[in-house]
Amino acid sequence: MIKHYIILGSAYSIGKRIALHYYGTDLSMDKIKKDLESICQVCGEDVSISTHYVQTEAESWSSVIRLDKFFENVKVVSDLNDYIELLKRDRNLIGLDIAKYILTKISCTHLKLEKLTYLCYADYLCQEGEKLFDDNIYAYKLGPVVETVYKKYKKHGKNHLEEDNTYVYTDGKVLPIRSRILASKNGVNKLKSIDKTLDKYGNLEASDLVQLTHEPMSPWSYSGSGKSNQQEIEDSIILNYHKNEELI
Repeated sequence: MIKHYIILGSAYSIGKRIALHYYGTDLSMDKIKKDLESICQVCGEDVSISTHYVQTEAESWSSVIRLDKFFENVKVVSDLNDYIELLKRDRNLIGLDIAKYILTKISCTHLKLEKLTYLCYADYLCQEGEKLFDDNIYAYKLGPVVETVYKKYKKHGKNHLEEDNTYVYTDGKVLPIRSRILASKNGVNKLKSIDKTLDKYGNLEASDLVQLTHEPMSPWSYSGSGKSNQQEIEDSIILNYHKNEELI
């Protein structure tokens, strides 16, 4: 019988589960252990991977699938560095990931969605001292704007947004965007922080959220007050002045 050891993960960037596949009659567990340590060292100890061991009559991946359909539609990655690179892509979020999650919980116009996404970012940054997502945030006329969210949803104007774009599709199945957030670095803490922010601000109208971000000495006011849509609201300004726009 052929032994198979599988390190299984998810790569949302390509919409696939991915696997490192080791096989043979005499597997080197030292090498597998070393590869696992390399994955955790680069991607973080909380990276979402699982390990599996099976035995089949052949060395082929198809023999693994014949044994257990759970491994169907998994992309086998032959190189450790390529596998790590795919996992790394999912360790960082973009603002659109947060916006999609918000839309699974709250009915929003584009304006309200922008403000809630920004407030999720600002709350997490001030609580944890690190970015929630990678986007730049700009001071527009009606308050902070998150780059990827603006590009995706600006066309909807004042209409409430549909929820049909709030899921990640993978292997022909629908995965909640919640799983995408949990797969990111410190994903559990991020999700808890986002939910806390939405509990705090989610029932407010878009106009109320605009008023909050326009408070005197808010990050928006220290970043050009919307006089130029190109003015970035930097993390250092949010850290210093977000307290002045928080709901008490």
